[in-house]
Amino acid sequence: MGSVGDSKTHQRKPRFLCLHGFRTSGKILKKQIFDKWPTEVVDKLDLVFVDAPFPSQGKSEVEGIFDPPYYEWFQFNKEFTEYENFDKCLEYIEECMIKHGPFDGLLGFSQGAILSGALSGLQAKEVGLTKASKIKYLIIIGGAKFRNKSVAEKAYSPAIACPSVHFLGEQDYLKQYGIELLESCVDPVVIHHPRGHTIPRFDEKGSESMLSFIEKVQEEINK
Repeated sequence: MGSVGDSKTHQRKPRFLCLHGFRTSGKILKKQIFDKWPTEVVDKLDLVFVDAPFPSQGKSEVEGIFDPPYYEWFQFNKEFTEYENFDKCLEYIEECMIKHGPFDGLLGFSQGAILSGALSGLQAKEVGLTKASKIKYLIIIGGAKFRNKSVAEKAYSPAIACPSVHFLGEQDYLKQYGIELLESCVDPVVIHHPRGHTIPRFDEKGSESMLSFIEKVQEEINK
């Protein structure tokens, strides 16, 4: 019995680079996750939180809830079809992956989730992250697809093949777009929650789905 326990303790935890939401920060995402997710989930992951490259260029929706500073990954128009500083954002994420990695995958919320959902496809097409380790797993919270045609064609065609888990909120204003992203994934795990655009707490079923996803990742990376 002792030797089995020993081999388990020496297993490497899945390591994820965590990309926060629009006009928040790595510190805020860390607090949101560690406050809401059960210990048995966070203890099984090696999570690295970074700030986006650009200081917030407008009001943050978390003002008064979380302290500044706030950051954004890139800027976009109202229709979410045109982006500014997108290439610089990709370069910055690549630098983070090299500096703090290697990583097994990405965890993203909101703007960070939209990025995470696209990056494995962009990496496979050699549009970005060509020097970073391959993105093998995704944890998407409140995600959606890029609406710019040229980015979307590179990101989601062919479909996202790496294993992914997606949190879908019943009242999330991005829910329909999160479902569209799911349709671009080969084998997604879906965790439903009743809340809006937020980091959700787990119910029993969600917790089981998440733990089995983590277990699968851990087995694969420790082969």
